[in-house]
Amino acid sequence: MTAARPIRIAVQIKPQHAPYERIRDVAAELETMGVDILFNWDHFFPLSGDPDGLHFESWTMLAALAEQTSRVEIGALVNCNSYRNPDLQADMARTIDHISAKGGEGRFIFGTGSGWFERDYDEYGYEFGTVGSRLDDLGEALPRIEARWEKLNPAPTRKIPVMIGGAGEKKTLRLVAKHADIWHSFADAPTLERKLGILAKHGEDVGRDVSQIEISTEIGNRTLAEVEEQVALGATLFTIGLDVPGANLAGVAEWLSWRDGLNAG
Repeated sequence: MTAARPIRIAVQIKPQHAPYERIRDVAAELETMGVDILFNWDHFFPLSGDPDGLHFESWTMLAALAEQTSRVEIGALVNCNSYRNPDLQADMARTIDHISAKGGEGRFIFGTGSGWFERDYDEYGYEFGTVGSRLDDLGEALPRIEARWEKLNPAPTRKIPVMIGGAGEKKTLRLVAKHADIWHSFADAPTLERKLGILAKHGEDVGRDVSQIEISTEIGNRTLAEVEEQVALGATLFTIGLDVPGANLAGVAEWLSWRDGLNAG
């Protein structure tokens, strides 16, 4: 399932524990460095550190980043399907797509998932449900989103890439096989290899060649050898999580150098 596509490096700017001015400056520096994609996340409260610390909303930040930047792709890793009506999500994505186009194609990636952070649901008044019910909701939402993109005027500037995050074998990977352009997994290499086999089976069931799907994963604390095991399995998009206070841009630069070496070869 090795994909004939370049290695890409994304950075997930965690929208927590920093004033927005600092987040904006870090985003600008990352684009200048040559990062391929800037992600944030779709939550309402910090996921680490002080649970009531500084935090900003995902979609409005993405619109600002779309205006601020000129080259990098942008998106959430990942949007929570539960928080917004599917047709509204489609319209918001299309709008950010146009904001980011700057005279060419848009740069927005529609990353999405079923949601999991119960505090968001409780404090903002959403029904938490169960893992299964939230996945069912995502399965119902994706065709609506795709249909709304066909109806909007103006239409998106390009086929907006859909990235689905998660690794559930029965429901999530089937949704990936049906709808995703990018699959984001958190798996180590042995687990990734097994799940790629399951994804291929879902592809056969839904009539889709899943080699069309870009394989995305986290760098996290993985060693270079571990990351290169994932490359050998077909992963081409690697995300670095970045805490804005004390951001380690030197570490990002090292991975960009690694990317450039592989792509040149």
